[in-house]
Amino acid sequence: MEKLVYVVWRPEGGEIEDLHSSLLGPVANDLCAAGARGVQVNVTDAAVSHAALQRAPWGRPADAVVSLWADGSRDAVRCPMEEALRSAAGEIAGWLVTESVPLAPPAVPPGDRTPGLSNIAFIRRPETMTSAQWLDRWHNHHTTLAIETQATFGYVQNTVIRSLTPGAFPVDGIVEELFPIEACTDQHAFYGSGGDPDELARRMRSMFGSVSTFLEGEATGVMPTSRFVLTSPFA
Repeated sequence: MEKLVYVVWRPEGGEIEDLHSSLLGPVANDLCAAGARGVQVNVTDAAVSHAALQRAPWGRPADAVVSLWADGSRDAVRCPMEEALRSAAGEIAGWLVTESVPLAPPAVPPGDRTPGLSNIAFIRRPETMTSAQWLDRWHNHHTTLAIETQATFGYVQNTVIRSLTPGAFPVDGIVEELFPIEACTDQHAFYGSGGDPDELARRMRSMFGSVSTFLEGEATGVMPTSRFVLTSPFA
């Protein structure tokens, strides 16, 4: 089984609410009918639209991220699912990834909104680092520190293997981190510092120091989203 991740933009002139409704309803059903063993939809809805941390992926504001688990990524398996996505989208960009779950998000009933804020970050490997060096730093060093210095209650790492769609923007990792909903605007809630300004400063120094060892400048993008797991391949 393989995991595919797609960024989705609504049709030109379309309403974002219509796209979200389609992805969470008929499109999700069509994806399952097309062979998806698991469907997760993350949407940039009103619940998280006020989040302070957000940067459009590769400078282009996007409307949703759809994660699919399927029997493979070859054309015969993948293309029917992409057709289902394109039936509601104006444009999609997709990648084949390997998934690691250092901190499992809470289980919720199928189709229910997962509590809190789900931040999805798109990151690049610096040209000065080999792939092995970068993965070692990210997975074996930064991951533990990130969980310890933030109020994270779910952490999913997706290492990009290759792009699946023409023109997909370059990205090496896609990270999903879950935070309390208050973290949209409250740094203490984001970092779990309990309102202590000194502890907040310490945690931020630790986090930024670790980030600087394997990322240069800003991430390619950060999307604040609401997370919905429609079907799980592991249920």
